[in-house]
Amino acid sequence: MRLEYFQLIDRIVDITLMISTIRVEATVPTTSTIFEEHFPRYPLMPGVLSSKPWPRPRVAGHRAQVHRMPIFAAVKQARSAPPAPGKALALSAKLLHEGSGYAVTKAEIRCDGKLACNAEITSN
Repeated sequence: MRLEYFQLIDRIVDITLMISTIRVEATVPTTSTIFEEHFPRYPLMPGVLSSKPWPRPRVAGHRAQVHRMPIFAAVKQARSAPPAPGKALALSAKLLHEGSGYAVTKAEIRCDGKLACNAEITSN
């Protein structure tokens, strides 16, 4: 995970096209400029950055063609417990709906086996 360059996913673990799911892994860096002010002497990955590594809805979908880059349109029912530096994250997403120009995904991040973040994400 390189936050300065938005390389946030370390590896794809599994893609299951038949049920429109994807699982990926990432590790929060131990040093980064984001920790300088968030928070001094108690570094945490900002909650808004916790959602960045989530696989985008259309990546989890079964369509092979990509006509445009998916952009976050909405994040609903988000809950976050920001992970500490050095923590390994397991991220997963399941495509719930695709059509009408939007895709909706249910996504979550687990840290040490415990739910750290989850949300319903809409992208266009």
